Amino acid sequence: MGEAPGMKRAFVFPGQGSQMPGMGRELAEAFTSARLLFEEVDDALSQHLSRLMFDGLEGDLTLTENAQPALLAVSLAVIRVLEAEAGFDLVSKVAYVAGHSLGEYSALAAARAVAVADAVRLVKRRGQAMQKAVPVGEGAMAALLGLDIDAAREIAAEAAQAGVCAVANDNSPGQVVVSGNAGAVERAVAIAAGRGARRSIMLPVSAPFHCPLMAPAADIMAEALAETSIAAPVVPLVANVTAAATRDVDEIKELLVEQVTHMVRWRETVLLFAAEGVEEVVEIGCGRVLSGLTRRIDRELSAMSVGAPAEIEELIKRL
Repeated sequence: MGEAPGMKRAFVFPGQGSQMPGMGRELAEAFTSARLLFEEVDDALSQHLSRLMFDGLEGDLTLTENAQPALLAVSLAVIRVLEAEAGFDLVSKVAYVAGHSLGEYSALAAARAVAVADAVRLVKRRGQAMQKAVPVGEGAMAALLGLDIDAAREIAAEAAQAGVCAVANDNSPGQVVVSGNAGAVERAVAIAAGRGARRSIMLPVSAPFHCPLMAPAADIMAEALAETSIAAPVVPLVANVTAAATRDVDEIKELLVEQVTHMVRWRETVLLFAAEGVEEVVEIGCGRVLSGLTRRIDRELSAMSVGAPAEIEELIKRL
């Protein structure tokens, strides 16, 4: 299965919510390179994370401090398999990388900006910091469906009279997520019902991500990133905070800190890909969330998800 010469491609990496019981097990059973990657992650964390991923309970896997490194591990295992099985080289095959929230760390590790062990320790620390920033039950997030970003911003501003409420994710046309104090987010859902929202869904999350309440976690990540060696990625990263491409190391570190409290500009990220001539967006790792968003944002873009052995083989044919 071939492709047009010089086809422009972006690799994107999923964020929290894409985790699932059994994640990574098929990869470890099918490919030695994936199994070794999972062992490398376990060693870096001094934790049997792979055992939790393959055989653990969904409740344990959903904990932010476990879900974040687990998702990163599966994404990087797919990259390792592509390298080992097909001699894959990101520089020659991919124009941009991007990741949704924690997926930004997966993107940077895939683009050789940060070592696997450092990346997994960073996201473990990030998960712990985000969980501790707001006591469980005090924060919430909700998806407002059928409204655009401007309408969602107005609703968040109005709801903020009851506490912190901010737009956390601009995911696609008609899918915007708000985050903040539980009472304010519930107020946003009530307001949205009278503003033409198709429906609104309170999300099953343990903390209010990507809003000002995460400031304590941002401070912890600033310290962690200051201690971590980061190189320029081998291909440009389209950052969550700016929806713009960068390879500047100082800027990347600053944006990773800002990302904790700022909105994920995913709709604009995919629009940038399209504007830059990208034809195919490949989701690397668990689930199909980002592929679905890509299709909603721009129907002209080809989207595929690559997380299982058969999907890896299909991508290898296309490469």
